[in-house]
Amino acid sequence: MKSIFRRLFFFLSLFFTLLSSSQEGLPIYTDYLTENYYLLHPSMAGVNLEGIKIRMTSRKHWLDQPNAPNLQTFSIDSRLNNRNGVGMILFKDENGYHAQTGLSLTYAHHINFNEDRSRMNEPNLFNYGSINQLSFGLSIGGVQNSLDQTSFAPFVGEVDNLITQVMESSGYFNMDIGVSYVNFNYFAHLTLKNVLFSPSNIYGDEVYDFSKNYTSFIKYVASFGYLFFTESPFSFEPSVLFHGSKLTSEKAIDLNVKSYYNLDYGYMWLGLSYRQSFDGAQYLDGEKIGKQTYQLVTPIFGVSYKDFVFSYNYSYQRGNIVLGNGGFHQLTLGYNINLFN
Repeated sequence: MKSIFRRLFFFLSLFFTLLSSSQEGLPIYTDYLTENYYLLHPSMAGVNLEGIKIRMTSRKHWLDQPNAPNLQTFSIDSRLNNRNGVGMILFKDENGYHAQTGLSLTYAHHINFNEDRSRMNEPNLFNYGSINQLSFGLSIGGVQNSLDQTSFAPFVGEVDNLITQVMESSGYFNMDIGVSYVNFNYFAHLTLKNVLFSPSNIYGDEVYDFSKNYTSFIKYVASFGYLFFTESPFSFEPSVLFHGSKLTSEKAIDLNVKSYYNLDYGYMWLGLSYRQSFDGAQYLDGEKIGKQTYQLVTPIFGVSYKDFVFSYNYSYQRGNIVLGNGGFHQLTLGYNINLFN
């Protein structure tokens, strides 16, 4: 009985943590490590290639649990000319009875401190030439939220005005802004997400009487990485990503390392990511109340062959209490269109 209560307590805490983070736009997972920092940073649209980059990602949580969270994304970005890049992101995020579908359009302006970009005509990790670039990005889009209450029912003989037993939905516009600096060896990004989103009616017509200070869904994302080249076909990229939420004061950090191996027609990579939250959920352990932080360990594998990209990662949640043993699975497929060949 204690075990059931302990799991229920932790499930409710985790559920509302996931709900607060997943219904504010595109969730932050490890998608960016599959050669797609554009998913997080609008300033990365068309940043380091002269062509079109297409990526599709599917992520599924806890395969052994029904109605577990899942996410699908489609992104495309392109360098238009020496100064300008554009992009588009489409996503669908489902989390139990809640779901959101979003679309964003991006413009990025690139300032090149070195105009010699002759070696950047192909989207190849080892073909960036002498890139030295400062970029600014702006994404504007919309998100449609829905809450499926069709299966909800109050207790017999009771009336609950909060349960409508219908599919409630509402939409809102949003904006992300960001800046990036990229050169041949290292990169740095800073992005503010959900700048416009301050909802009073996130679901249906119900109006919530909160001040703006309590309905600001701004998230901040900062990342930095360094690419070490060697005289062998191997190169190494340690990186770190920090993200937080203004509304909930939640914060987390990703510590990542990737190793690349250069091939005749592309490259392959192996990596490892560790995510640690600074916040925890309480649970009952016997007569004591324990606290567990959110910890994910994610091995990553990927290969880029000619114009095709494939990547897979599996996330394992650490802790004494977890919802399931199915882990988090993510697949990414990509294609690069070189406009100059």
